Formats: sequence, structure tokens, C-alpha cells
Amino acid sequence: MLKHKVLLLMLLPGLIFLLINNYLPMFGIIIAFKNINYVDGILRSPWVGMDNFKFLFATSDAWIITRNTVLYNFVFIILNLVIAVSIAIALNELRNKLAAKFYQSIMFFPYFLSMVVVSYLVFAFLNVEYGFINKGVLSLFGLNEINWYSEPKYWPFILPLINLWKGVGYGCVIYLAAIIGIDSEYYEAALIDGASKWKQILHITIPLIRPVIIITTILAIGGIFRSDFGLFYQTTLNSGALYPTTLVIDTYVYNALINMGNLGMSAAAGLYQSVVGFFLVLGSNWIVRKVDKDQAVF
Repeated sequence: MLKHKVLLLMLLPGLIFLLINNYLPMFGIIIAFKNINYVDGILRSPWVGMDNFKFLFATSDAWIITRNTVLYNFVFIILNLVIAVSIAIALNELRNKLAAKFYQSIMFFPYFLSMVVVSYLVFAFLNVEYGFINKGVLSLFGLNEINWYSEPKYWPFILPLINLWKGVGYGCVIYLAAIIGIDSEYYEAALIDGASKWKQILHITIPLIRPVIIITTILAIGGIFRSDFGLFYQTTLNSGALYPTTLVIDTYVYNALINMGNLGMSAAAGLYQSVVGFFLVLGSNWIVRKVDKDQAVF
């Protein structure tokens, strides 16, 4: 410690931030096991054991919200991974680096938009009376207008597209940084051996960025029981008609919290998602370790 005291001192601000922001709030876990009374406070409120967790599973909606949460996140992970890696490889292959930077910036821009802004953009496209899709596309082909906010069957396709449009730029930057870090001598040697551009991508680029792909995928799997609240609440306008295909754990708990004001139930849902996500990270890392020990995160 004395030898590396300067480095440890540089590490200290980050550790303090991590402690304050990530570990001290874990004290609030006890809320999940209590019936919070604002008069008595957190510590003196009565314990209720596992009653708050029963809220998630004792309803007929339990299967729907679990199915929607898992399936949507699974689709998001696959789509964002495949498209982000593909775009990153395509940008890296552009000879005009100025154009590559421009395209990268354009794709990264939606990531900074608030989901409230995105919901208004989506509404501008899907509005029944004035939306671009109804008035500018469907009417052009003589098709009947669609009441998008009352038809749940379309949203399993709409939501992944919105999520992809908003988040693919961020993933692209991560993978592009990994690709840029690959030593150019690998490609020069492959070119001398007569490898085509496709074979270079298949046998050099993808294998060398595989550790980054594995790390990001494992982290994404850890959040598979969580969902983008803004995406499912704001862009759907919280329309009750869409609940069969848009209701997820986060929005379900929020609606219940607004209607019943029970903080214990909300905390129980958050703890449930965190614990399941923790074991999913361990499980996915264990699988990776079994397949290729060197590629495992830990």
C-alpha cells in the first residue's frame, strides 16, 4: 500500500462515489420486508416478512408482466448486439474517416434524447388523426387508418424498433472502439494470404472483439428482469388497451404504487429484479467459463 499510495489515492474518489451511490442505499432493502408507516419511519415500521413479494405473483397479471419483461429484453439484447456490431464493422471499413465520424455522431444522437421527447416523436408518427404513418403512408396505399394506441398486436414490433433506434449508437461506439484497437498487422498478414474482406471480419475482427461482446452481453443479461420504464410507459402513453403486450414489471409496480401508495411492494419488486439479475450474471458467466475459460469475466 505504501508503494502504490499515489495510485490508491487516485482510486479513492471513485471508491467513495461507489460507496455513497451504490452501497449505502442498500440499507433501503429492509423496506421490501416492511409495511412502511410514514409516522413511525423506516426502522420502526412493522415487519411483514414476504407479504410484499406475494404482490408480484398472487395476481393474474404475474405471467403477463414476467413474459413481456423477459421476452422484450431478450429481443433487445439480440437486436442491439447484432446491429451494433454490424454498424461498427461497417463504419470501420469506411475509407472516408470524416464521413464515418459524421455517421457515428448521427446514430449516437438519439441516445441523448429524453424518453419523453422520444414519446412525442413516436406520437407524431402514430397519432390516429394527424400521424405520419396514417396520413402519409397508409393513405398513400389506400389502406385503412390504424388506431395504434388501441391495437396491442403491433407494439411487439414497434417497441424493439424504438429501442434499437435510440440505443444502437451507444453500442456501436463501444464495439467500434474495440475494433480500432485491433493491431493492423493482423489484417496485413491476412491480406498477403489472400483473405477477402469478409474472411478478415469473420476470422480476425469478430474473434478479437469477442471479449467485449461477452462482457456487454453478460451485463445486459443481468438486467433482463428490468425494463426501460420510459420506453414502456411514455411511448405507449400508458394505454390500458396495450397492456397485454406492453405491461412489464416496472410499469406494473409503478401503476400499483400510484394507485395504492405501497412503498414496500415497490421495493420488493426492485429487490426481486436485482437478485434475479445477480444470479443471471453468475449463471451466464458460468456458461461462458464452461465454453471458454479465457473469455469469462470472472
